[in-house]
Amino acid sequence: MRRVLEDEQYQVSILQEGKDAVERVKSQLPDLLILDLKLGDISGQDILKQLKSDHVTGDIPVIVYTAAVLEADEVSKLIESDPKLYNGVFLLRKPFELQVLLDKVEELLEKTETGH
Repeated sequence: MRRVLEDEQYQVSILQEGKDAVERVKSQLPDLLILDLKLGDISGQDILKQLKSDHVTGDIPVIVYTAAVLEADEVSKLIESDPKLYNGVFLLRKPFELQVLLDKVEELLEKTETGH
């Protein structure tokens, strides 16, 4: 995934663990976040909730991905429960084509640039 994004000229920063994710996102303020729900040390859902609830990081678009059906369903319900709070969150279920990811990255970044 990283190589595909870099080949498209996106600057990519990767975190292997979730425990420092929120603080690092706050300090770097990326244009977009791609979040795997299966992190070893902390729930990706918890990170998503923290980021979206924080005024500093709440507007950052997030692509969430997972192969776990139960987790995907939980995130879908979370998004549906508060569409305003979770605006800009998109769920991708594994397996997915990398072109689908690239298309969604481009779409979300365009919305960010135009303010929509």
